[in-house]
Amino acid sequence: MPRILSALLRNWKRITLALLAIGLLLCAKAWYDTMRDPEVLRTQVALHGFPADAAPITAALISDVHVAGPDMPPERLERIVEQINALEPDIVLIAGDLVSEKGFSTHVYTPEEIVAPLGNLDAPLGVVVAPGNHDHWFDWEGLRSELDRHGIRVLQNEAAQIGPLVVGGVDDAYTRRDDLPLVIEAMDELQGGRLILTHSPDIFPQVPGDVSLVLAGHTHCGQIRLPFIGAPTTLSRYGDRFACGETIEHEQTVIVGAGLGTSVLPLRFGTHPEIWLVELTAR
Repeated sequence: MPRILSALLRNWKRITLALLAIGLLLCAKAWYDTMRDPEVLRTQVALHGFPADAAPITAALISDVHVAGPDMPPERLERIVEQINALEPDIVLIAGDLVSEKGFSTHVYTPEEIVAPLGNLDAPLGVVVAPGNHDHWFDWEGLRSELDRHGIRVLQNEAAQIGPLVVGGVDDAYTRRDDLPLVIEAMDELQGGRLILTHSPDIFPQVPGDVSLVLAGHTHCGQIRLPFIGAPTTLSRYGDRFACGETIEHEQTVIVGAGLGTSVLPLRFGTHPEIWLVELTAR
């Protein structure tokens, strides 16, 4: 032990510089993971009720936009909107959390500033939003007013027929505002390919088998995902079961996006922003 201590003392400058270098590299990686352009992930899902003679529908899923400084100012969201438009989706589905009021924010924006970039989304079948927990905690009425003003459809424990799709929008389960039975009842009165848009994926095990697809966010895929350890938390009562990406159980699919922005800490590590492009077809 004395020899080890003596060696450490003799080389303390080198050790300190090495630790500083490692710290800087980790910070650089975290900032890159946070600020990089969203990765586009693609999949295909066949829907119950989708008309056999209808052309496939391309849906873009985004979630957890979390507009706030320093990492997601409206100007950055404008660039992401341009990226989404370049993918030419038929419909854009937003799985909640438009805003972040996190304590580490350098700037909290107004509902008008938050929603304005989303008003530039261009999709023939429109843009649909289901609210998330941060939307309710911030100023849902203000956000809802701006969404309506920009022609963005809100589905809050209700359903709508949009082209060949029946889209059910379930309110946020994390804050216990969800009413899945009410949404299913509304969907049963409509005709088309059946899917649900919601914020938290935790409703998935209760979704009836004739609803082929659930689109969600909330988990950020962990946001901080450490080597060999994984994510310390996913904010899901099911742990890692629906924590990230595409999961198929009993011929039903849930897709959980990593989101665009950040919550609590304005940093990602080991995860990155995502846009899902889902081709919807008939069974």
